Amino acid sequence: MNSNNLRIGIPSKGRLADLAGQLLKDAGLRFRRQDRSLFARVRDMPIDVTFLRTDDIPILCAEGAIDLGITGSDLVAESGATLTTRLNLGVGNCGLAICVPEDSSAKTPADLAGKRIATSFPHVTRTFLAEHGVDPHVVELTGSVEVMIALGVADAIVDLVETGSTLAANRLRILEEIGRYETALVQNPATKHTALADRITRRIEGVVIARAYSLLEYNIEEKNLAAAEKVTPGFSSPTVNRLEEAGWFSVRAMVKRGEVIDIMEQLEELGAAAILETKIANCRL
Repeated sequence: MNSNNLRIGIPSKGRLADLAGQLLKDAGLRFRRQDRSLFARVRDMPIDVTFLRTDDIPILCAEGAIDLGITGSDLVAESGATLTTRLNLGVGNCGLAICVPEDSSAKTPADLAGKRIATSFPHVTRTFLAEHGVDPHVVELTGSVEVMIALGVADAIVDLVETGSTLAANRLRILEEIGRYETALVQNPATKHTALADRITRRIEGVVIARAYSLLEYNIEEKNLAAAEKVTPGFSSPTVNRLEEAGWFSVRAMVKRGEVIDIMEQLEELGAAAILETKIANCRL
């Protein structure tokens, strides 16, 4: 690694590793990891990519070993590291929650006083419960914690919750949610590469926004144009062009990708024709 280069840390393996690597490449950072090398040089830019354990990235970024890192914001919170969150990446959304047995009498976090709580997030757990006047007995684990109540190891758990199906399978319920987390781009606030870090952040932001939106195009009669514009207001406003056929207009607008089908149906009800969706690869807004 070149000590004068900006260093970006991304996970070395797993689903998040694939996501982070593709995100950087979509942002124009061209690099190749050879075998299981820990480093890769970005072509044509003074940047090194470092492949690390996901939960080590917050600490290594705070210590200055890397300038930017892609990791879970839950791991950032658990590390207690002082970092700047540059960008939430819109993936890996989940909640961290206190969970108890379905038949537990506990109704608030305060009811857990003197209870054993199993978790792989001891720092966040202690901090949250301290705010509720509870000094918990925390059982620190690194693996699955859902079965710890059934095993008699704990009276409650603090764990990440995505769908709730795992809780139902283990006959658990959420007592209280501690916070919401997602994958994020974080930065060492003392980095000397601020200008380049800003440039890379802006590139990644363009990819993240593009993945969340589609470009919708359609033709609409003038009498229904105002109503259609309300359905597709676009980023600032839709692009509207008059067609050769009298009384008809062509409209282009960015819409949230998750709402495309509903919006197409609404436009169809307004008499729109030739409704087309185009995926956006990158953008600047």
